Amino acid sequence: MDSLATISRPIKKELQAFNSLFERTLRHDNPILRLACGQILQSRGKQMRPILVLLAARYAGAVNADVLNAAVALELLHTASLVHDDVIDESDLRRGKRSINAMFGGKVAVLVGDFLFSRALYHAAASRSAEVVDWLSQLGQTLSDGELQQLSRTESTEFSEEAYYAIVEKKTSSLFSLCARMGAHLAGGLAPDVLAMREFGSLTGTCFQLRDDIFDYDASNNTGKPTGNDMKEGKLTLPLLHALLTQGTGELRQMALRVRQAEASDEEIARLVRFARESGGIDYTFSAMRGFSDRAQALLSPSKDAAILQSLRQYVEFVVQRDA
Repeated sequence: MDSLATISRPIKKELQAFNSLFERTLRHDNPILRLACGQILQSRGKQMRPILVLLAARYAGAVNADVLNAAVALELLHTASLVHDDVIDESDLRRGKRSINAMFGGKVAVLVGDFLFSRALYHAAASRSAEVVDWLSQLGQTLSDGELQQLSRTESTEFSEEAYYAIVEKKTSSLFSLCARMGAHLAGGLAPDVLAMREFGSLTGTCFQLRDDIFDYDASNNTGKPTGNDMKEGKLTLPLLHALLTQGTGELRQMALRVRQAEASDEEIARLVRFARESGGIDYTFSAMRGFSDRAQALLSPSKDAAILQSLRQYVEFVVQRDA
């Protein structure tokens, strides 16, 4: 599997420019914000979203200052949503380091998230595109809507792949889709290229979520999270949903409903993890993920820059094959 360093090689200078701008926007005189933003910078992830923005821009045209501002806006919005998620989930860790929630408590974490949202809007405006401001605002609503839909399913007795994918679309696919769409749009891309990148991002984001879901059933993963962690948070993901829909007994379905209501015991969660593995839920999810990745690859035009095409193809493969 190609590393992200290899994937981002054609956009190395552009990624450096992004990092410089991102770090500058998080500087602040307020001592709490200075500490919180410092922690955020130390616990940054793989930069998959800004890399996608920049690759999409190069696919459709060239990276410019507007593209960089949009990439920063999206990363800030994503980071803000993670800070707020940690408050909702009462999480003490984020990517192996203390969360803002653990460091300062929920009240400060909410305000830090609000600060990041505000900075995101600032950089969206700095892109000089009314469409970008509109799209980013819509994305913020979509992410919140997805989170609320997931929380509202605690009382549902329905097991549905359609409902699962609807939440994935709002919580994950929409963010990746906008990364690619914004990059292509602000690079001056033609409408067909912008539409292709929009769909490419959406499909890749779906793959990203499916891979995350598989981690929850694999004790050997490198995410730092124990198996069954999603279920401990009340979430039923595709591997278990498929197993329940195809081979689930009444007893197992009742266990799954207790998961949604945060009433399942550790023993019941462990049993559901084993059931999903033994009933083909993991293989089914891998197959679904490969289908989405193949559709994403098919959107790429062979007439584009060879190095960027290769990086976009490798990007999708990285999402599918990553181990953390």
